[in-house]
Amino acid sequence: MGKLVVLKLGTGNFEAGFPVTLQISDEDFRPILEITAELPPNPEIPLCYHQWQSIYRQLKFAGRPIGIPKQSKQNPSREDCQKAADNLKFQLNIWLSSPIFRPIREKWLERLLPEDHIRVLLQTNDLRLQKLPWHLWEVLERYPKAEVALSAPSYEQVNRNSQPQSQVKVLAILGNSQGIDIQTDSQILAALPHANTTFLVEPSSKDLTDQLWEQDWQILFFAGHSATDGSSHEGKIYLNQTESLTISQLKYGLRKAVEKGLHLAIFNSCDGLGLAREFADLHIPQIIVMREPVPDRVAQQFLKYFLEAFARGESLYIAVREARERLQGLETQFPCATWLPVIYQNPATTPLLWRELHLNHNSQQITPVPETPTKRGIKLGTALSGVMLTSIVTTALLMGVRYFGFLQSWELMAFDYMLRLRPQEQPDSRILIIEVTEEDVPTQSANRRGSLSDEALDKLLEKLETYKPRVIGLDIYRDYAVEPGYPKLAARMKNGDRFVAVCQVSNSQTSKPGIKPPPEVPPHALGFSDTAIDPDNVVRRHLLALAPPPSSPCTAPYALNVQLVLRYLYQEGIQLKFTPDGAWQLGHLTFSPIATHTGGYQGIDALGHQILLNYRSFPDLEAIAPRITLQQVLTGKLPPDAVQDKIVLIGTTAESFRDYSLTPYSSSKGESQQIAGVSLQAQMISQLLSAALDGRPLLWTWNIWGEVIWVWGWAIIGGLLAAYLRQPTYLGWAVGGMFLSLYGFCLILLILYSCWIPFVPAAIALGTTAVMLITVIKPIQEA
Repeated sequence: MGKLVVLKLGTGNFEAGFPVTLQISDEDFRPILEITAELPPNPEIPLCYHQWQSIYRQLKFAGRPIGIPKQSKQNPSREDCQKAADNLKFQLNIWLSSPIFRPIREKWLERLLPEDHIRVLLQTNDLRLQKLPWHLWEVLERYPKAEVALSAPSYEQVNRNSQPQSQVKVLAILGNSQGIDIQTDSQILAALPHANTTFLVEPSSKDLTDQLWEQDWQILFFAGHSATDGSSHEGKIYLNQTESLTISQLKYGLRKAVEKGLHLAIFNSCDGLGLAREFADLHIPQIIVMREPVPDRVAQQFLKYFLEAFARGESLYIAVREARERLQGLETQFPCATWLPVIYQNPATTPLLWRELHLNHNSQQITPVPETPTKRGIKLGTALSGVMLTSIVTTALLMGVRYFGFLQSWELMAFDYMLRLRPQEQPDSRILIIEVTEEDVPTQSANRRGSLSDEALDKLLEKLETYKPRVIGLDIYRDYAVEPGYPKLAARMKNGDRFVAVCQVSNSQTSKPGIKPPPEVPPHALGFSDTAIDPDNVVRRHLLALAPPPSSPCTAPYALNVQLVLRYLYQEGIQLKFTPDGAWQLGHLTFSPIATHTGGYQGIDALGHQILLNYRSFPDLEAIAPRITLQQVLTGKLPPDAVQDKIVLIGTTAESFRDYSLTPYSSSKGESQQIAGVSLQAQMISQLLSAALDGRPLLWTWNIWGEVIWVWGWAIIGGLLAAYLRQPTYLGWAVGGMFLSLYGFCLILLILYSCWIPFVPAAIALGTTAVMLITVIKPIQEA
């Protein structure tokens, strides 16, 4: 009996690491073992992969790519590609040998024998993890009958109405063949034993869709040009010289083919990982794709080797491994050919053998058992009782799980996505940022300490004071005294009523010792720079005040941004007050720091007084306020009206000083956008000023009981849908519609009223209660 090994890699990234779960079971049985561990942070892995991929895609060989640009004008050699591949393999195995991952490695070696037939499913949604050559893991290479397949964490089994066939029915699509040879593919397919192959040569989209709807296919094959978009989330196949289709454009036809018994899809074309990821949503049992551009010869030989092994009785996984390893003979011409083929598996199904697909193996007809019609009448009281009981149980379990923080990462992901959908706002003209750029640093005096020298700061403050700013904030650490040659600078820092400096409070939890303030600055003119950082290193909260420990070198009770805002508002006649219940009051604005049980922050200890950070939305968060460089100021390019009566923030944006934080917003590359520390301070200043003076609302959440009632309400809706829409198809459409309504309601509240309400728990409650009720009510209907 074969073994099934599932490696589940949870939400994470190469910068923070990944949680990992290992499950081992016999085929068709429940897991006999489950163990958890972690993979540590290792940003080197994606860099090595990108280096290999860049070289591989620049190699000049006849292949099946289309629309894949050359990365540079250089012409790397096959030796360069092999060196990059060896480096990636080395780094991958170092990573998988990490001490915190060792429990999984040791349990694997303990429970699995080298002679075992092993299917390994790598379950993850992380595209960078899916792209890695996992077959090169030194543990896997000890097992000659093991093969790795990719799998999405979300899957389901589709009920199929397939009838036995006298021969295996294969639909072979021979698409746009410009510049490539796919005739060999068709000859290999035509020679298949016990197979009836229908060829569609450069078909139109209508012809292909008709075939998917009208015939029962067991294997779908495509040869020709294909590509994946830049985000690697959407795949496209080129049917003929003028037509191309994405998988979503074939969704209905492919879904019908799956219902009729489609077991396997083979895409003998380039860059197919995007195709596989989209196919996963259609729940096709198995898909074989090429993860990178594939040369003609490699594609043809793989198909030949795979079908030979599969047709003679090998399992699909063993057949893929055998075919993949036989490609090693071509690697002197085509480096890394053995890396290209990959299986994408639906875990809800078990791979079939070739002989099980046709009646020559088993001539006995299997008559499907017709569904028994459900009775229409059920007792209303029984149904409502079931709805109420199930919704209460579901809500209680969800809120308990949520309280311990298990839904936190999902909730924050949903929150970030909704934030990014808000309309763009205008910059805050009450703030001026003077940035010390990378170019500004070397232009200062040789005895500079840090990013800003005493000489430059002295000249800068002298020039600013002539333009009469309302307040000046220095967001640069100075844990040292002013040099004796600049007595005026020391006097300005000590006696200036507009000047506020920064320090850092020590933190025993993170072992940060803190950073001392400038010795010349009095305590009342200090603010701390500490921020509240979430477990994924994203700044979503605004830390206002805290109680520094006695041993901290920085004893400032308020944040730098708060100090600057209070001084600005003082001249507007607004002073900070506290209500009897501890809420903060700035003019007409009254707010309380968020509690740890609201807003999706279960399980996070609160650090001082904090609120949610309502970023002023821009495509580039650095555009929060007007800015000018240090050298532009010192060379007289600063207009007086840009300073007068403004909050002036001085800080560094030089990347060499690493003062950057992650935000909920995404950059143009789809990665989490980073923001310089001085710009982050400006965002926080703008949040408080806009709320106190302009009425721009702060982000807020419901109390715990409001959230409980909200989640319970959606659980009841899911139960009622299951009770009265008893057909699974109708129920699925209705639940999908309610999901969209829930999402739209949450988004509207966030955009219009800055209210963050629980989306993820409500969505889970809706779906879970509907599923639970349909399994409970159906037997009652049939009673």
